[in-house]
Amino acid sequence: MPAKDFFHQAVRHALEKEGWIITHDPLMLRYDLGKLYLDLGAQKILTAETLLSL
Repeated sequence: MPAKDFFHQAVRHALEKEGWIITHDPLMLRYDLGKLYLDLGAQKILTAETLLSL
């Protein structure tokens, strides 16, 4: 697993402050040739609201 860089905690904190949920730290993807590590896995629930004016 690779080492976390200098900005890792700052980026994670900023995402959480904006309402993101950190799902993986780090996110590991497996594929035929090996593994790939991404710094963070995150998701944010987006909602849409429509306003109807009659």
